[in-house]
Formats: sequence, C-alpha cells, structure tokens
Amino acid sequence: MSQIVPNRKIIHIDMDAFFASVEQLDNPILRGKPIAVGGSENRGVVAAASYEARKFGVRSAISGVLAKKNCPELIFVRPRFDRYKEISLKIQKIFHEYTDLVEPLSLDEAYLDVTVNKKGNPSATLLAQEIRLRILNELGLTASAGISINKFVAKIASDYNKPNGQKTVNPDEVLSFLEVLPIRKFYGVGKVTTEKMYQLGIFTGLELKSKSVEFLEKHFGKSGTFYYNVVRGIHNSEVKSDRITKSVAAEHTFEVNLSSEIFMMEQLENIATSLEKRLKKHHIAGKTVTLKIKYSDFTQQTRSKTLPYFISDKGLILETVKELLFQERMKDSVRLLGISLSNLNTEEKKTVVVQLKFAF
Repeated sequence: MSQIVPNRKIIHIDMDAFFASVEQLDNPILRGKPIAVGGSENRGVVAAASYEARKFGVRSAISGVLAKKNCPELIFVRPRFDRYKEISLKIQKIFHEYTDLVEPLSLDEAYLDVTVNKKGNPSATLLAQEIRLRILNELGLTASAGISINKFVAKIASDYNKPNGQKTVNPDEVLSFLEVLPIRKFYGVGKVTTEKMYQLGIFTGLELKSKSVEFLEKHFGKSGTFYYNVVRGIHNSEVKSDRITKSVAAEHTFEVNLSSEIFMMEQLENIATSLEKRLKKHHIAGKTVTLKIKYSDFTQQTRSKTLPYFISDKGLILETVKELLFQERMKDSVRLLGISLSNLNTEEKKTVVVQLKFAF
C-alpha cells in the first residue's frame, strides 16, 4: 500500500467541448447551434458534440446516423486536427507561464502542479480562475478546472461545474468528498467495474472504504490496491512534464467505450493517419508496431509485432495493427486505443505523442 506524501496543489484543466467549441469560435454561424464534429448523417462516428447537441443525446463515439436521429437539426462539421493542435499549443503556453510542471493528457486537458509556481501565488484556486480567464480572453474558449491535493481528486473535481466552472476540494474536505461520491464517478472505475461493485454492495466511496485491501484485491486484482488507496485520498502520481520513451505514438480516448472491432478499426485508421503525419514530419521510421488497448476498467494491454524492415507508411502500419487487433478477442469494452512505433531508425529517439480525446 502507498504511503501518504505531503499534499501538493494540483489543477486539472479541461477545455469545454473543445473540438466543437473551436469550430463555433472560427465560424460564428455555428454558435448556439447543435453541431457534431466528424461523422455524417449517413456514415461515420461523431468525434465531438457541442453542448447544444448534447441536450439531444448526441455524444462522441455514437454513429452519425443515430446522432441525426436524436437531433434532426444537427450540423456536421469536418474535424480540423491541425487547428485543434494549434489552439492546444497556445493553451499550453499559458500554462507554462504559471508552472513548468505541466502534464498534457490530450489536446484539451492537462494537469498543473502549482505547489510552487512562477506567480508566487499560494492559492491554487485563484490561479485556476486566472488561467481560465486568460484562456477565455486570449483565445475565446471556456475551460473548467478541478483543484485539489492530487491528480485523482482534481480530475474528478473538474467535471463538477462544467461548463466554464471550477471546484476546489481542500485538504480537509478530501475524505468527506470521496465518501459521498457515487462509485461511478470515481476516475478509473469504468462501466463494467461499476456494475461489479454494485453487485458487491459498493455504491459510494464510503462503502468502498469499508472494504479491506484483501477483499478488493481478491475481486479486482491489482486495481484493488488502487481503489483502496484513492478512496483514502492517497494518490502519489506526480505531474510529469517530460515523458521520454523511444517511440512515436498517437492515442485516442473515447467518451463512450467501444465494443465493436469495426468501430475500433475506423478509429485506428484516424490514429494511424495522425501517427503517419508525425513520422513524416520528424523523418522517423520504425520496425516495431505496438497496439495499446485500455479497457473500460482501466486495465491496459499492449500487443506488438516487429517487422524485418523500417516502416512509416499508414497502410503498412494499419496492416500490422489489424493483425494485432484480431490476434485475440477483447476481454472488455475499450476506452482508449493507441498505436506506437519503436525500434526507430534514428539515434535520437525522442517521444512524439499526440492523444486525441473526445471532449465531453
């Protein structure tokens, strides 16, 4: 079990319906209207939806056909990932004016450790307000924030007052906050795990806290230790600004878990396209293709294959990824897919990572 470390001041910033908001920012005609980024009324999958569309049940990862059925007035917009990346870099530039301890999770969210910050401001709450105001004034977009003693609680808190709001969970409030929290809202507890916890009589943090570590490990394996600790406010993961590995990777997190390999292949094609662009940009090729799968219960699996030659072409990457995908059956629904290329053809093997996360 983990030992409690001194409290840190962590801010989790999450942009509000990022992809859709950028489209509405750039095209005034779309403002106030229900829009879906990606997909179409005939085929494809929705990548992101504006808040106006969400009122009708339009969510990322649902089919364009279902989205249009739910919202007949829905407007489909083609995604522009280069534009989203451009805005994301401007947002991160603002973050770095406050602290160098910035850990991007995706184009639209990041952790900031402001325990010691460049503004000399002891209040993480006031810093979060200032950062959100700057994003609004300088970029015309709204963001929500969660502030607490660790990444786990900050992540949960950022979802509380969306959109364009924030929530602070002070050190003396953490335990009571987690005790009354519905188990389905625990970051790291997916739909399948939630149902399993319900069957075990665990519906809130307090009921989770009543279970011994032995009980949780028996029913949830290694994840049991994680659940045992986080409900006690123990989450020692640091904000890491520089993750260096010898690979080039692209990942995609889904708001709604995927259970169909057909949908997965469609998403993997988008991921491979992003990966190919970065490989070409940095003049990198590699021999080892790795498929990363994160299931709804947050367990993770990787499947790899090493080729006898260097590749950087999307078609060759996809061919290998498809083989890896159907190598064995999925053990659960999937919340994240990623492709990485390692065993590179360059001496300086720095990581180039992009994570495409559906806004929600």
